Amino acid sequence: MPSPYRLSDMRNSTRGRLSPILFFGIVTGVLAIGLFGYLTFPEKVSSENEQGPLTVVTTTTHVTDMVNQIGGGDIEVIGLMGPSVDPHLYKPSASDVTHLRKAEVIFYSGLMLEGRMADLFFKMARRGAAVYAVTEAIPEDALLEPEAFEGHWDPHVWFDPLLWVTAIDVVVGGLSRADPTNAELYVQRGADLKDVYLAVHAWAQAQVTEIPKSRRILVTSHDAFNYFGRAYDFQVVAVQGISTVTEAGLADIAEMIDFIQEKHIPAIFVESSVSPAAINRISQDSGARIGGELFSDAMGAPGHIVTGPNGETYDEGTWPGMIQHNINTIVEALK
Repeated sequence: MPSPYRLSDMRNSTRGRLSPILFFGIVTGVLAIGLFGYLTFPEKVSSENEQGPLTVVTTTTHVTDMVNQIGGGDIEVIGLMGPSVDPHLYKPSASDVTHLRKAEVIFYSGLMLEGRMADLFFKMARRGAAVYAVTEAIPEDALLEPEAFEGHWDPHVWFDPLLWVTAIDVVVGGLSRADPTNAELYVQRGADLKDVYLAVHAWAQAQVTEIPKSRRILVTSHDAFNYFGRAYDFQVVAVQGISTVTEAGLADIAEMIDFIQEKHIPAIFVESSVSPAAINRISQDSGARIGGELFSDAMGAPGHIVTGPNGETYDEGTWPGMIQHNINTIVEALK
């Protein structure tokens, strides 16, 4: 059974010098502590779900979708972050405090994606709450640590299906521990979901072969696609680093324009959870068109069904649908 909190998250919160992600995390944490400070947390989480569906709180849309798929109708999921919400900029509200206080289980992404909220989750876990970072099962040697992240792991692991599939075991374990009566259902749904994730990965690998290797250069707003690049053999270049707190500077924009023109890149991409201003300017000055909008730190609206270029339909508010949307958008723009 996975532990409710991954110690590496706490280590990463103090590792290295004061990077942009840590700086903003501290700001977020200060705001959150003001909301959480007056609360006390339960000393023990109930081991049986006797009062109806299990109440589960999640953070990002990626985590919310995974938990929904595994929990089915046996749980009630409250997602704190909706479509187009940037977790790097997220500030917990008073209603979030209420939801977290009443939750029987909490799942978050981890690896400092939610900033200093991770410290709050750690404190809750120490006081008996069932709190899980879904990335805790990923081996450290599989994680990326780009130089620009200044001593922090890259948290955008959901873009590598072979890593994201390991998070399923954490969710299955956390739900089963809180609700052992339905444990077999959670295990079966988790196994089924792994099959879906791996099938989407195989589909994506086949689709990207339509793009010549020389054209597999992905230019985006911020540094969220490193795992995607490793999984599907793309060179990934971002205007901004991991932090979306500040906009790209003039030097960054000028350097990107030169790079695009030198490499003859036909299309660049905006992101649904990041301001498009820098990418739009680079597009105008470099001659590269906007290839479309990609989902990065947040997925689409649940239930928003779209039809892909090959006639397939998918829900942009699910992890498989998000991957299909991104792959189709990238392939159509760069092939």
